[in-house]
Amino acid sequence: MMFDRVWLDAHLCTMVPREGDPLGVIEDGAIAAKDGRIAWVGPRAELPGEATTTTHCDGAWILPGLIDCHTHLVHAGDRAREFEMRLEGASYEAIALAGGGILSTVRATRDASEDALVQAALPRLDQLLSEGVTTIEVKSGYGLDLATEARMLRAARRLPGLREVSLQTSLLAAHATPPEFAGRTAEFARFVADEIVPAIAAEGLADAVDGFTDSAIGFTAEQTEWVFEAAQRLGLPVKLHADQLRDDGGAALAARYGALSADHIEYASTAGIAAMARAGTVGVLLPGAFYFIRETHLPDIAAMRAAGLRMALATDLNPGSCPAPSLLLMLNMGCTLFRLTVAEALAGVTTHAAAALGLADRGALAPGLRCDLALYGISRPAELCYWIGRNPCLGRVVAGR
Repeated sequence: MMFDRVWLDAHLCTMVPREGDPLGVIEDGAIAAKDGRIAWVGPRAELPGEATTTTHCDGAWILPGLIDCHTHLVHAGDRAREFEMRLEGASYEAIALAGGGILSTVRATRDASEDALVQAALPRLDQLLSEGVTTIEVKSGYGLDLATEARMLRAARRLPGLREVSLQTSLLAAHATPPEFAGRTAEFARFVADEIVPAIAAEGLADAVDGFTDSAIGFTAEQTEWVFEAAQRLGLPVKLHADQLRDDGGAALAARYGALSADHIEYASTAGIAAMARAGTVGVLLPGAFYFIRETHLPDIAAMRAAGLRMALATDLNPGSCPAPSLLLMLNMGCTLFRLTVAEALAGVTTHAAAALGLADRGALAPGLRCDLALYGISRPAELCYWIGRNPCLGRVVAGR
């Protein structure tokens, strides 16, 4: 066989589980690519052909390119002053109810041009890519009007033209109630469902529709359903910020609509978790936000394991509750704060993260999948979860390039 490119002298963490080996490790392995996809993977001694280009990896470990399946990468401004306020005793919820929080970022983002949003996002994106991320999801949600939501999504869609990365966009107009709809949350939810979702879908700017269900500072389950029904009428899958600050039944709601994912889920009930597992909805754990807002209620990982729920990990990179552009840090936090195993954490940023975005063509090293690779100078995969603040990434490959 003749391949476009092969990588030799590498240890492979394929993320294709085998009996007694959840990471699917192949020591002294090789990967061959053709037309941007993995054509062969296995022990180097069994490589069945040659390649136009050969890369010698000098004993590096190769993993599937990492996937950050929940970010708010595109926005303007920061919320460092609110960080100070929390240190002085104000709660995240109290700041939001007083007009801060999401709404302070909305004001800055509405004032920013599309070019300004792109330029602000690039340094954050570059840090994620430097750690081995090859696919990223980007949400809107800091416009809360049609013009700005569309501007955010257009800015996000420009990023792959400036960097080697695969990108998915999610419309999150149902993120908070904007000032012009103050006291009229239900009316705004109807506006999102009837006006914003159809307009964004008509322009092809979103790959999914997201929402924030929270009885105090977000939207009720009924209001979220209006948005979900609008999305599904237009053929768009849905996702949900669910049960972050209290159990509002978000996990069960996401399951009822066959959501790709329900994210946060610190307060999700055992019944809600089981419903997600039955529906195939991925649970996206966000330990960075848990850490940053000093949450103390741990997600019920035992119930998730018992239900067979697929658990993803993501940065939740955003200016208010997780200003952390580091997926490697989330691997450590997922293990130390939520007590995930190494295998669970690594699946959370590869195979299960791909599922959370509805992407069946990546997340593992297997023939037929996209050739998205991340190379690391480590002695074993557990190091990616072990180090705090160290980046051992040696390079990335996106679609075979």
